Amino acid sequence: MQKAIIAGAFAITVATTALFAAGGAKMKITSSAFQEGGDIPSKFSRDGGNVNPPLRIEGTPQNAKSLVLIVDDPDAPVGLFTHWLVWNIDPKTTEIPEKSLPKGAVQGTNDYPNLGYGGPQPPSGTHRYYFKIFALDQTLDLHSGAKRQELDKAMNGHIIAQGQSMGRYTHGR
Repeated sequence: MQKAIIAGAFAITVATTALFAAGGAKMKITSSAFQEGGDIPSKFSRDGGNVNPPLRIEGTPQNAKSLVLIVDDPDAPVGLFTHWLVWNIDPKTTEIPEKSLPKGAVQGTNDYPNLGYGGPQPPSGTHRYYFKIFALDQTLDLHSGAKRQELDKAMNGHIIAQGQSMGRYTHGR
C-alpha cells in the first residue's frame, strides 16, 4: 500500500511538473507561524497542541472549482507520510485559521491513521513538512475519511495550479 501512495504522489508530481512546463499557474501557500524552510513551532506538532497552523493561500486561478490541501513528510522512515488531507475547499478561500477547517471542506484519513490533522512527530532528527495546495477544475466525489491513494487518484488530470511551502520540525525540541 505504501508503494501505491508513493506512486500516486509521484504521478501528481509528474503531472504538476508538466503543468508548469506548459505555463500553468503557480499558487502560493504560506503560514504566519513559520517562514519558508523554517522551524514549525511545537504548538502545531503532536508534541504540543496538535493543531493546524494558520495558512494563507494566494494565486488561485479564477476557473478553479475547488482546492485540495495535502501536508506530508517525505523524510519518514516508512517513506512518504501524510499528515493532513483536505479537499473540496472553496476556491475563494484565502485563509485557513489555526485549529480550523474551511467551511464545507472534507477531510481524509492521515497516516497515523486518524481523520483530520496530525501534526509533526518525527521519531528522530529533523524532518521536512510540505504544505501543498492544489487548484482543481472540479469538486471531488470522495467520502470523508478517504485515504491518500484515493485522493491522488481523484485529483489525477484535474490539477490546474499548485503551490507549496515547507517547514521543519525536530521531535522533542
